[in-house]
Amino acid sequence: MSETRWVVLGRVVGQHGLRGELKLFSYTAPPERIFDYRVWRLKAADGREIELKRINGRVQGKALIVSLPGVLDRDAALAWMDAEVSVARAALPPLAQGEFYWADLEGLEVVTLEGVSLGKVSHLLSTGANDVMVVRDAERERLLPFVPGQWVQQVDLAAGRIVVDWDPAF
Repeated sequence: MSETRWVVLGRVVGQHGLRGELKLFSYTAPPERIFDYRVWRLKAADGREIELKRINGRVQGKALIVSLPGVLDRDAALAWMDAEVSVARAALPPLAQGEFYWADLEGLEVVTLEGVSLGKVSHLLSTGANDVMVVRDAERERLLPFVPGQWVQQVDLAAGRIVVDWDPAF
């Protein structure tokens, strides 16, 4: 595989029909936007990876259905269950100032206003009210609301750091 940085935008969640079609769960908004990306990387649960350049997909009711080259029956489709669908980070549209893709925040160090390190962003969760950063260090895991201006004071992607107004004892 190339040195391209990939961002997970979906997951194979089932099979559809007898001809090897797959059902997708998309993290894009709206979900069918995942079909706008012409190059995908599919990573199976067993570690196999393929890069796809021609994606044939459609919306069928509430489901997203995709056909993969060489996947022609239900047995072949089963081999891709739970596979992650990724696209190149460079293919994502630019964001407005102050907006961030979750993939860009993952791995950043989180420090308090006083410079105390709380750990690194493992991943983020959506709670409906606001997004939450899961911050881990060697000793513990913290859930910090990602609310710019209130808890999140600065995001410096170049420095790999997020500054938060947070009590390290909490």
